[in-house]
Amino acid sequence: MKTKVCIIGGGPSGLLLSQLLDLKGIDTVLLEKRTRDYVLGRIRAGVLEHGFANLLREAQCGDRMDREGEIHEGFFIAHDGVMDRMDLDLHTGGDSVIVYGQTELTRDLYEARERMNGTVIHGVDDVQLHELTSDAPFVTYRDGEDSVRVDCEYVIGADGFHGVSRPSIPADVLREYERVYPFGWLGVLSETKPVSPELIYAKHERGFALCSMRSQVLSRYYIQVPLTDSVDDWSDDMFWEELKRRLPAEVADRMQTGPSIEKSIAPLRSFVAEPMRYGNLFLAGDAAHIVPPTGARGLNSAASDIQYLYRAMVDHYENSDDAGLDAYSEKALARVWKAQRFSWWMTNLLHAFPDAISYDQKLQETDLAYLFSSDNALASMAENYVGLPY
Repeated sequence: MKTKVCIIGGGPSGLLLSQLLDLKGIDTVLLEKRTRDYVLGRIRAGVLEHGFANLLREAQCGDRMDREGEIHEGFFIAHDGVMDRMDLDLHTGGDSVIVYGQTELTRDLYEARERMNGTVIHGVDDVQLHELTSDAPFVTYRDGEDSVRVDCEYVIGADGFHGVSRPSIPADVLREYERVYPFGWLGVLSETKPVSPELIYAKHERGFALCSMRSQVLSRYYIQVPLTDSVDDWSDDMFWEELKRRLPAEVADRMQTGPSIEKSIAPLRSFVAEPMRYGNLFLAGDAAHIVPPTGARGLNSAASDIQYLYRAMVDHYENSDDAGLDAYSEKALARVWKAQRFSWWMTNLLHAFPDAISYDQKLQETDLAYLFSSDNALASMAENYVGLPY
């Protein structure tokens, strides 16, 4: 096969870039290791920045999001038995976020690629990237017993933390930064009415908790657990009981519980790889960076990468202007590190650290008290939560 852009990874990042480029007449081939059903079965983030939402509309994939997504103009932080509200609308001059599940977003993108007869190939194995620093890079993969070659001009690595793209950058070029947190999030998805019309982030001595949602009949809840725990350690009844312990009484009393339809534990880590470009390979999303989910920056940081890549590719093919491609890594990383800082800060603000000393705990309490005593601090938090400018 021959194409202009070969995209590795069929998650929302790869699909979105493929869709945006196709709308501009820039042909792509997208390769995904897993089946479509597997990709759509992953339960992930659901809070979208306004900039991400606008990019989906530009990709002609925003109609269902606009019909079914929940516009949130704030969220709550529960602590010490009380709930303080973060008013995003007030502190950003009118900005908000949209709660819309990643599974639904990915389904919309798949349907858009089908409408445009986009080339999305599932079940590829043994993907390898070749001649990345030449003018003629190519990608090979196995399809059953056959070996397939894709000649292209650019390769986009959107294949996640465990993909093949980042390891294709030589070790003496790549620099990695990582922090692994000493806990994970146990998440439960249930067909119950959300306990609150807006998200609740809860700080408690027993550990962090989050009350989120996917729709008005589908709730997503999380509790902080040790890394040594497994899903088998937690029955549904145990989960609900522990979640209620970490919430204010008025919230716990009105919570609807029910059987879990999905339950998983996600370890928390912060990770950044630099640079995000090597020759004609460009990294995007989890292939280059991961954040703890506390600040809802993961999917949104991936979307900002795609926005920069999309604009740069259009400038290259329509205007013979390579300034955007040349500046991609530096520009993307500048925003990535700001998202890293915000996610790290929120994680440290709201979680119980097993090795924390009394000094750390007092600073944590002071940080939270300061937040709700200062309009400037609230404005900074709100600005980061709704999404920094591209």
